[in-house]
Amino acid sequence: MKRPRFLPDNFTLALIATVTLASFLPVQGHTAVVFGWVTNFAIGLLFFLHGAKLSREAVIAGATHWRLHAVVMLSTFVMFPLIGVALKPLLSPLVTPDLYLGILFLCALPSTVQSSIAFTSMARGNVPAAICSASASNLFGIFLTPVIVGLMISGTGKAGFSFDSVLSIVEQLLVPFVAGQIARKWIGNWVDKHKAMLKYVDQGSILLVVYSAFSEAVVQGLWHNTPVSALAAIVVINIALLAVVLFLTTWGSRTLGFNKEDEITIVFCGSKKSLASGVPIANVLFAGHAVGAIVLPLMLFHQIQLMTCAVLAQRYARRKSDHAARPDGAPAPAPATR
Repeated sequence: MKRPRFLPDNFTLALIATVTLASFLPVQGHTAVVFGWVTNFAIGLLFFLHGAKLSREAVIAGATHWRLHAVVMLSTFVMFPLIGVALKPLLSPLVTPDLYLGILFLCALPSTVQSSIAFTSMARGNVPAAICSASASNLFGIFLTPVIVGLMISGTGKAGFSFDSVLSIVEQLLVPFVAGQIARKWIGNWVDKHKAMLKYVDQGSILLVVYSAFSEAVVQGLWHNTPVSALAAIVVINIALLAVVLFLTTWGSRTLGFNKEDEITIVFCGSKKSLASGVPIANVLFAGHAVGAIVLPLMLFHQIQLMTCAVLAQRYARRKSDHAARPDGAPAPAPATR
């Protein structure tokens, strides 16, 4: 039977089911403690596999394009946060403090890896550079996200930057990632052959963290304290935020003289925010706070960016080109950027 077009993808349905389950059957007490241990193990495994999947050859191939990577990093870690802070007068009357904190947290996160590369490839962009930029963004995000969040929310009384939080993130995310890179020498071929299967580890880890975070938030009264109008406002805000960033990255790449393939890479890597990295980081950075409410804007933004960028990638792919894309997704030689 053909899947109805109006249905979202399976992972989106799983996220909805997980939030629904946590709303009616939240994990509590000693069970929540044990569940937290399992979740931490799953997060460690997730980043270990991210490290094992990352090809060093691909990174080296794309790493030389420093101007492109600089633009992506500035978009991800400077432009996004500045927009989030600038929107405070507009957003504060529309959403709860925790939801606005979630918007700020979203703005401080690194780019996605898989979807940025996939959309760049679909749109016939510079795939090696996308691999390098997206991967570097996630690696730097382990250190930069806590610092940026701390700077944006200083004086609000919320959790923010601390050396303990950075150390916890390094232990839970960076150490497994580095271990995966080291282990790639022995398990890299196996990981490359089973990427389709290993995506369930990625998705399963995210679902575990979402269930744990929303369980805690529900116990603390998330749905009683969050009006429907605030949820609707978050959706509109996410759409507007993504539209602004897509416009600025497109305009900026053209103004700086990048060719079309590089423009595509900048647009897709510079406009994304990672759910896979964001939920675990929030779980550490905001321990003891309403993590469920804080990650809610990110979950909504994640779905909006996937649907929007899928349409945008198809539009890029239909463009006329003077040269054919290579089989590996890298563009044929083009004039250097000015």
